[in-house]
Amino acid sequence: MVASFVPAATAQNAEAPAGAPISAIDWLSDSVALPPPATTNAILPPDPNEAATSTGASVAEVTMSLLEAPQLDSLGLLPSAATGLPPALWGASRPDDLARRIAALDHDLLPAMQELLQTLLLAELNPPKGARAGDDRLFLARVDRLLATGALDQAEALLERAGNANARVFQRRFDTALLLGHEDRQCATLRNSPDLSPTFTARVFCLARVGDWDAAVLTLETGRALGYISPSEDALLARFLDPDLFEGAPPLPQPDHPTPLTFRMHEAIGEHISTGALPLAFAQADLRSNIGWKARAEAGERLARVGAVTPNQLLGLYSERKPAASGGIWDRMVALRAVEGALAGYDVNALAQAVMELWPHLEETGLEVPAAELFGPALAARPLPGEARLMALKLGLLSSKSEEVAQGWAERETDPEEAFLLGVARGDLEAFAPYDARAKVVKDGFQASALPVRFRALVDDGRQGEAILRAIQLFTEAAQGDMHKMTDALAFFRQVGLERIARRAALEFLILERRG
Repeated sequence: MVASFVPAATAQNAEAPAGAPISAIDWLSDSVALPPPATTNAILPPDPNEAATSTGASVAEVTMSLLEAPQLDSLGLLPSAATGLPPALWGASRPDDLARRIAALDHDLLPAMQELLQTLLLAELNPPKGARAGDDRLFLARVDRLLATGALDQAEALLERAGNANARVFQRRFDTALLLGHEDRQCATLRNSPDLSPTFTARVFCLARVGDWDAAVLTLETGRALGYISPSEDALLARFLDPDLFEGAPPLPQPDHPTPLTFRMHEAIGEHISTGALPLAFAQADLRSNIGWKARAEAGERLARVGAVTPNQLLGLYSERKPAASGGIWDRMVALRAVEGALAGYDVNALAQAVMELWPHLEETGLEVPAAELFGPALAARPLPGEARLMALKLGLLSSKSEEVAQGWAERETDPEEAFLLGVARGDLEAFAPYDARAKVVKDGFQASALPVRFRALVDDGRQGEAILRAIQLFTEAAQGDMHKMTDALAFFRQVGLERIARRAALEFLILERRG
């Protein structure tokens, strides 16, 4: 029997100590005092030594109970109708196991795996059966993965739905807002929420943001006197509050591992920290209009590679003005815009030349899929000569319209690679011989007729979502060189109804060989 937990109608479209939060990021700001990893709440029993008294009056019995904390694991942005995933996908999995699997996934996933994972992270799903009210491990693991891959807009929307459920949630709301330039709203929340305990550094920053400079200075002096502000924070806050006092002074040492709060304060005093070597989330800060064009375009490339910026956003950044120099990103801009210009004309030789010149730039930066979404189907529809013809086909097959490209590809004498890629896109490899070892493991995966043994226990135990996470990890290990795992990963996706994902993933594995 074929195991299937994706509805047939939508399948085509579609170790920390116990109790400790599981997080893949270590750059969060120390903005609020966090509770211990695990806390217990109980109503104290009456003191047996307290004398009982009576007034003789009848007093109504008062029953006290704790308010139930929100079920964060049920929060999402995408309903089942949009994802094709059943609400009970997490099933019997333990939140800790799911959180660990999410945190352990490689950050450099192939685009098809990144798309599948993001769908899981944003889906509205029932909490796993092992979840308890107030448990935030799985929710925070989902948010942290979005932050780690630069998907700050999605993370912010998910956090907004959680409100201020606890200090760990607010900590992430605060940092996401800092990187997106929305910090004033979160500072107001911090000021109006007595249940949140801001650190001295966050208090000083937020008081200054609302213009209460006297209170900010007093808070800084108090934190300094009590020893709650480090020397480096003291120096940064002092300049943040009164930059004129330090005019002509040498710049502060830039931290190797800045938090979003220190990053924004360095920017405020005119000492911007380059985001090139920082975690991907910081690249979002470079997309703001007050940042220089080159830095914005470079940030756009980093984010487009993981799907955190759309291809059209990247093209908009590239097209904002004429390149100011040559080399590096300037050459990539010229090459991409040359293809765009040649597509508007009728000279197939000029277009072929432009495609040939663009391809090495795409391989160098890992931007093949964004370029494929922009130009792939249009290029595949042109009768390009020579080697450019196969490159155009590959770009067409790397796009989200790969099946349409394959169905409309002009039949002619083709080499084994071209024929095999077309078979993958059409979902039928029966008549095509593998052209190398990579194609062999793909064909074996497509010809499998049963769920791979390594996934059966998870599926049989009702842990289907956990099985998908395991398959993403397996596919990534195969793409990085452990190729024998590819067969099981592709077979799993196809057997459970994720056919479109299986085809896209196989095409990326075969075409983007640089990742092997």
